[in-house]
Amino acid sequence: MALHDSLIPLLGGGAKPDQLVHVREIPAREAVTRAWPDWAHPDIVAAYGALGVTTPWQHQVTAANAAHSGRHTIVATGTASGKSLCYQLPVLDEIHRTAIDDRISLEPTGSVALYLAPTKALAADQLAAVKALKIPTVRAETYDGDTDPAARRWIRDHANLVLANPDMLHYGILPNHSWWARYFRRLKYVIIDEAHSYRGVFGSHVANLLRRLRRVCEYYGVSPVFIGASATSADPGVSFGKLIGGEATPVVEDSSPHGSTTVAFWEPELTELKGENGAPKRRTVIAETSDLLTNLVSAQVRTIAFIKSRRGAESIASMSKRLLSEVHPSLPSRVAAYRSGYLPEERRELESALRSGRLLGVASTPALELGIDISGLDAVLVAGWPGTRASLLQQIGRAGRSGQDAVAAFVASDDPLDTYLVHHPEAVFDVGVEATVFDPTNPYVLGPHLCAAAAELPLTPAELDIFGAGVDKLLSKLVSQGLLRQRPAGWFWTHPQSAAGMVNLRADGGGPISIVETGTGTMLGTMDSPQSHYQAHAGAIYVHQGQTYLVDELNEEDHCAMVTRSNPDYYTQARDITEIEVIGADRTQDWGGVQIRFGEVLVTTQVVSFQRKAFVSNEILSEVTLELGARDLHTKGVWFEFDQRLLEDSGLTAADLPGALHAAEHAAIGLLPLVASSDRWDIGGVSTALHADTMLPTIFVYDGHPGGAGFAERGYDAVRIWIGATLDAINACECDTGCPSCVQSPKCGNRNNPLSKSGAATLLTMMLAQDPAQPA
Repeated sequence: MALHDSLIPLLGGGAKPDQLVHVREIPAREAVTRAWPDWAHPDIVAAYGALGVTTPWQHQVTAANAAHSGRHTIVATGTASGKSLCYQLPVLDEIHRTAIDDRISLEPTGSVALYLAPTKALAADQLAAVKALKIPTVRAETYDGDTDPAARRWIRDHANLVLANPDMLHYGILPNHSWWARYFRRLKYVIIDEAHSYRGVFGSHVANLLRRLRRVCEYYGVSPVFIGASATSADPGVSFGKLIGGEATPVVEDSSPHGSTTVAFWEPELTELKGENGAPKRRTVIAETSDLLTNLVSAQVRTIAFIKSRRGAESIASMSKRLLSEVHPSLPSRVAAYRSGYLPEERRELESALRSGRLLGVASTPALELGIDISGLDAVLVAGWPGTRASLLQQIGRAGRSGQDAVAAFVASDDPLDTYLVHHPEAVFDVGVEATVFDPTNPYVLGPHLCAAAAELPLTPAELDIFGAGVDKLLSKLVSQGLLRQRPAGWFWTHPQSAAGMVNLRADGGGPISIVETGTGTMLGTMDSPQSHYQAHAGAIYVHQGQTYLVDELNEEDHCAMVTRSNPDYYTQARDITEIEVIGADRTQDWGGVQIRFGEVLVTTQVVSFQRKAFVSNEILSEVTLELGARDLHTKGVWFEFDQRLLEDSGLTAADLPGALHAAEHAAIGLLPLVASSDRWDIGGVSTALHADTMLPTIFVYDGHPGGAGFAERGYDAVRIWIGATLDAINACECDTGCPSCVQSPKCGNRNNPLSKSGAATLLTMMLAQDPAQPA
């Protein structure tokens, strides 16, 4: 009997439920161990032995050897594969050896290391892991926004392992590098944890931040070794090298043990309900996942259900509790929701409850992906595509971690990418098409970092190469704007205010909008101006730390949005209309009757309305018109120009064409994350039967960030895979004329009209036939 024959029925619906599209077995993996490296200090080996780590796995030794020999190294292996030891071993060994010599020195000379994590919670967990080793020479401390000011000087002067995040490096450490001079002179290693999370605009910012770090290190006469830890991804060596600005050695062979996992690809069925323009609607991913979690918990199977939104996690938990109350009164209390923002002790309690079995089911946001120690789970549910292949593998890797067999299910949501993947498991397991995408040379990102770098140390012509080609032109623009001053020796920052304040690492620019509670005047948080028309318009539902607010007013003159606490049973989704102008094409692929171009575009977007949608069913409750101004966005895009005669020969009439182009555009936007680690909301699109600049029928897909984010260019580079998958997703959907699972878009300002599913399939089939790489 196949393994899945015994595990699939746990999901409900028997051995072959209608929703089950594919089953994939991830075979069990035996451990491959290797002796500790000869250079590892006996005290360090003994410290690991005291925690039960007597023999390392082979990939841990391979990675540690690479870093110890002075090579930048990236470890890209699966969940629970012991990546921490890969960097801890060389780092702690170096700190320990040199700290012994420090004891007889008046001036500290021992090596130090810097650890960077995307979240404070992950840094706190790593600190606990290092302190558990009880190595007396290692003085490890976190340094972030919560660090007591009185402790900061001690950390600068005495800590030899500083655990921080990119934000603190940017705002607190590099601008004050002279205070850290003794530390920088001894910096031997820099650890970049969860390196795959640095993508898009955030990744572009962090790449420039790390170039600034390397520049400051060079000033103090050191060249530290960078060690990265990452989930599995395409070309981790190339991605990490681009992130740090240097070549990196990848370690990708996972030699840790893992139980067998049966992965179900699960597609909720179409219902009798009708959506926009009469399109059929699938059962929602929240309702479907709630049923699966209920079935698993009823069978005493320890399970985590992952979903991207906090409200989604809370809804799955509450629906499952209600269903479980009908099974047995003791079961509802054994299900909980989990999200980011919990206190460390709350997270530890949840870990303990799951490990002990007091909790049987958890519905979680991806907060559980980072910095939490849970192993030995029996099942994992992934509700909707989590954004990247790396995230999916990381989440399902939570099952079977103690060596036992496990089951996982990817539950498709109403989205073209989910439709494609649920019918093509090979795109998840066999084809590493997804790359970590970011663009450090984006002038909107790089410009402020050049100002910050000049404020740290005057920029000289000899060191511009570290920031990439074309920096001279950007510097001239910054000088003409009065931001920098040029002298024969280089470029200087001469303003009294902080240059680091020009950069928000986790934002896309446009200035902050303050979110203020109407009744109390309390400022809850900030939002970047480009987001405000979509997320902070009057009537929008705004979520802050799990609490829900209704936006009363968006005041753009005073840069604030006034909100009131509310707990509605709906969410809001803004809709926009867009025009696009071609500024210039940088690259072109000639496909005969189809020209594929990548270049600079000017996008003019206006948010025109928003919909209220029922949270559990996604039913459209109402649509409200908005009167907001249009906004311009200079960005990068990829576009497809179609020869009119070729379209006519393929059978597309003038009446068919607008709907075919529009449907193909929607589906292509939905599928771009397959090849670029973007979110659907990071990108936009426009289609027109006759564009003023191309004078041809044209489809545009563009980055939704000033200057671009690298997503559209990745689509251009992987266009064959991207467009082929788009066509497959359209063909795989069993609806007749189009639905949200294939060609409808939730943010279409034209109310998904006109759309032609069959026309889009014809158009894309014709386009792929023009591919010069296809055999004649």
